Amino acid sequence: MTKHFLNLADAGGDAVAAMIADAIDRKSARAAWPKGRVDADAPLADHVLAMVFEKNSTRTRVSFDMAIRQLGGTSLILDAATTQLGRGETVADTARVLSRMCDAIMIRTDDHAKVEEMAHYATVPVINGLTDLSHPCQIVADLLTVVEHGVALPGSQWAWLGDGNNVLHSIIEAAGLLKFDVRIAVPQGYEPDPSFAAAAQAMGARISLTRNALEAVAGADIVVTDTWISMGQAHAEEKLAAMMPYQVTPALMATAKPQAKFLHCLPAHRGEEVTADVIDGPQSLIWDEAENRIHAQKSVLLWALGHLG
Repeated sequence: MTKHFLNLADAGGDAVAAMIADAIDRKSARAAWPKGRVDADAPLADHVLAMVFEKNSTRTRVSFDMAIRQLGGTSLILDAATTQLGRGETVADTARVLSRMCDAIMIRTDDHAKVEEMAHYATVPVINGLTDLSHPCQIVADLLTVVEHGVALPGSQWAWLGDGNNVLHSIIEAAGLLKFDVRIAVPQGYEPDPSFAAAAQAMGARISLTRNALEAVAGADIVVTDTWISMGQAHAEEKLAAMMPYQVTPALMATAKPQAKFLHCLPAHRGEEVTADVIDGPQSLIWDEAENRIHAQKSVLLWALGHLG
């Protein structure tokens, strides 16, 4: 069967753990190499990854391109404005065509239903590069970053501040698969989809929700936030006002564990969801986290194409 990666649960906890271990090994093996040098085993030589972008991107675009290059393959970058998707061709027909021409498809889009449709009609692996519902590739990179900085995932305490968005959904999903706990602090009306918490709790994770930022962060190992205003969102002023009590500041970080780490998937709006002295401070792992998109996505590609797990 074709292995799609639309959410973390498509792979499962053992496979995600294998991705993290593989990413650590591959990252270590190429330390100090030029970025464009191919891994010694070139496991995806002659493979082509089609990357479809309906939303703007920096890290996803560059990291997937570098990932397939380092694995020995090549990429094609497509966007809606310059392809037939932007002129009314269906997702299903696009999936059928790309499956005949490429070995895997990564799509970054606004509507999760489009990714599901792409996977339904594709005969090659489809990878979710971001949708309104989830961002699984980002969370594999986050998990990798945390592990390489010495945090054991099972039993760890994560705090989320701000908007109950797609990134949070994937963190909650990871909590169920890898047995850590998430305390969520969000304002009224901005809660995450409860189905993610229900699924994680059924697997033994503790997922809690509060309106109090201090309550969420107290004693946490990992503190995470994300941009409050996503691309194209309306009512920005109203949302910003609701979110300000959840801004990550040095005072808030001081209530977490002394060795606590700060994550943010970027881009950041400094002075909104997080202050500059936190994002640039000693507890911040954001630059490792951004780089690790490459290493994590190499392992995602290897899993999807049958070379891992």
